[in-house]
Amino acid sequence: MARLLFLVLSALVAAIPFGLVVTSLYGGDEDLRTHGSGNIGATNVARVYGWRLAGTVIALDMAKGFLPVLIARWMWPDDRIWFPSVVMLTCVVAHCFPPYLDFRGGKGVATGAGGLLALSPYVTVPAVAAWIAILGITGMSSVAALGATAAALLIAFTVHPEVVPSVVLLGIGIVATHVPNIRRLLRGDETTIIKPVRWGRGAPAQDDVSALLQQGPGGGPAPPSWTDET
Repeated sequence: MARLLFLVLSALVAAIPFGLVVTSLYGGDEDLRTHGSGNIGATNVARVYGWRLAGTVIALDMAKGFLPVLIARWMWPDDRIWFPSVVMLTCVVAHCFPPYLDFRGGKGVATGAGGLLALSPYVTVPAVAAWIAILGITGMSSVAALGATAAALLIAFTVHPEVVPSVVLLGIGIVATHVPNIRRLLRGDETTIIKPVRWGRGAPAQDDVSALLQQGPGGGPAPPSWTDET
C-alpha cells in the first residue's frame, strides 16, 4: 500500500508541466501549445523562448524524475532496482501524459534522464555526454535524444546489466514519443534548435574576375605590385 501511494504521489508531481509553468511565469504571451512544435517540453521552450528558460525547464524536468527514484531507493533499499525502476517509468509516463493538460505532455527525455541518473549514474552520465555531442553535431534535439537512448542501452549492457530492462522500456517510450520527429527526419523536414558545429570552413567562391585578380599567386593577399598596371 505504501508503494502504491508513493507511485501515485510521484506521478502527480511528475505530471506538473514545468515547461508551461516556467514560460507562463517568466516568459511572454506565447503559449507553448500553440507555438513552435506545440510541445510543452524543454526543446520547444528553447525554440520559442531561448535556452535561458529551457535550461531551467530541463533541470526541473530532470528533478521530477531524479528525486522520486532517489527517495524510493532510500525508503525501500531491499527492493534493489525493481521498484525504483517502476517509479522512474511511472514518472516518465506521467510527464508524457499529464492529467492537468488533457494528457498532452512532453516527450520524456529529461524526466527519464533524471530517473536513470538516480538509478544508474554510470549509464546516465555517458549517455548525457552523447546527447550533448550529437546535439552539437546535428543541431537536432530529436536525433540527440534517439542517439543518447541507443548509447544508454549499449552502455547499460556493458557496465550495468541489471538496469537493461528498465533502459529498454524507457527507450521504447522515448522512440514512441518521437514518432512524429522520425517521420520528419525521413522526409528531411526536421528542424534544428541550435546551429550545428562547423568543423571547417570552405573557401568562398571567387566568381568575379576582379576578385581573382586581387589574390596573390598562392591564393592569399596580393603583393602591392600584383594588380599594378604595366
